[in-house]
This record gives sequence, C-alpha cells and structure tokens, in this order.
Amino acid sequence: MLDWSGGNDTGPTPRRDAIWACVVRAGEAQAPVYLRNRQLASDWLMDLVNSELRAGRRLAIGFDFPFGYPQGFSAALTGEADPLALWQWFADRIEDAPKLNNRFDLAGEINLRLQPGGQGEGPFWGNGLKRDIAGLPRRKTQYHNPFAERRQVEYRAKGSFTCWQMSGAGSVGGQVMMGLPVLQRLRREFAPHVSVWPFEPLETPVALLEIWPSLTVGACPEGWIKDAWQVHSVALDLAGLPVADLNRYLTVTAPIALEEGWIFAVEPDR
Repeated sequence: MLDWSGGNDTGPTPRRDAIWACVVRAGEAQAPVYLRNRQLASDWLMDLVNSELRAGRRLAIGFDFPFGYPQGFSAALTGEADPLALWQWFADRIEDAPKLNNRFDLAGEINLRLQPGGQGEGPFWGNGLKRDIAGLPRRKTQYHNPFAERRQVEYRAKGSFTCWQMSGAGSVGGQVMMGLPVLQRLRREFAPHVSVWPFEPLETPVALLEIWPSLTVGACPEGWIKDAWQVHSVALDLAGLPVADLNRYLTVTAPIALEEGWIFAVEPDR
C-alpha cells in the first residue's frame, strides 16, 4: 500500500506528508519504506513488481489517490470516456523531476481548453506557486466547474476530498495528476500482467487498487509517522481480509465506477 504525494522531493529525513509504502507478505508486515520523491517511488515499484512476478506471487498495490475524475471529464479532454485513455493523456504531458514539475501549469492549460471563451475558471483551482498561472485561479472566487464537484464514490466516503483542488490542505488534485503517469508506466512496463480495478477484470497477477486509509485506519499511535502507520495498517487489513469480504468489496456494479473509479471497501449501498 502507498501513501502518495504530489509535491517535490521531501528530503533525506523521513517525515509526514511524503510518499510511504508498506508490503505485507504471508501475513507479515515489512518495515514501512520512506520514498522521498516519485522517481524513487516509481523505481521501487518496478523492483517490487519484478520480484513478485519472478517469485510467482500475486500482488495487490493500493494507492491513496483517485484513479478517475467525475463523469464527462475524460471524454471532454481526450474524446474517450475510458479513464485509462486519460491516464495516457497525463503520462504524455506531465513533466516531473524531484524538485520541479508542471502540475499547476497543466491544470491551467486544461481549464483554458475546457472553458467556453478560454476564461479558465475551472474545473481545477488552487495555484500553489508564487507566480500567476493563466487559467488557474488561486481560490474558488468566480469559480465555475462544468463537471460534478465529486465522484459518486466520494459522496459515499464522507470526508474525502475533491480531485479539482490543486493546492492547500486536502489538495488531492496534485496527487492524481502526478500519480496517474506512474500507474501508466506500471501498466506499460508489465503488460499483460497488470489489471486496474474496477476498470478491468482482475485476471492478472498484479492488481492496482484505489484506497483511502482514513476510511478504516484509526488514530496514529505515539511514535509513528502518520503516513507510515496508515500504509502499514491498510496493508495488514487488506492482506487479512476473509475471501468473502474481499470479493464483496471488489464487486462494484455501479456503471459510473467504470468511468470514475471507486475506492476499495466503499460499498455502493452505503
């Protein structure tokens, strides 16, 4: 399980609000791994998938950011409702280095592209840089979103955040934009061994899942970094699920989930 970050390199000292990962094998949790930037995280994931495939083990990898956007966004941007086409769209345009990336500029470009008249007042908001960015407002002043504010699953997962917010507390938008290209790289490098839930049948050794640790994980014990505790706990919880519960959580029949994605363990009738 991974706790993701849309920001820059977080330095050599393990800290919160960074990328953390934890692996559970045969019911035993490994020590959580601190990954200071997405380049290291991507390489770590490649090594993990390689080693598990060579060992003949099945692998579920959970990421704590949305795998899709509210209905209509992918079609408006790519011409296809397929969320995996959107993954490739971002992979083709995101520029990412440990201390610099283009997520805010790309959000502004998307706003200008999608808004009538090129006013760029949505769907994204939250310019976190000191310089102004054409099309990307710093706040939701005069904000207009042509799409739903949240995905359907987020209305069921109380306390979750919108994927349109790019900066500030709860800015999931940056995590999505910087995470999808990494997932697309995994799909490309390990095809046909990787499936994405709930967009594809889980008929491969490796499954990519969207998780939200706050859904099930309690308060962080003293002495732990919160992010490390959360991936440790979620990995153990998922690994220990009875098969009947696992199958129930993975059976999401809502048609909109095939476009927007779904959070593992959020049941449609909640």
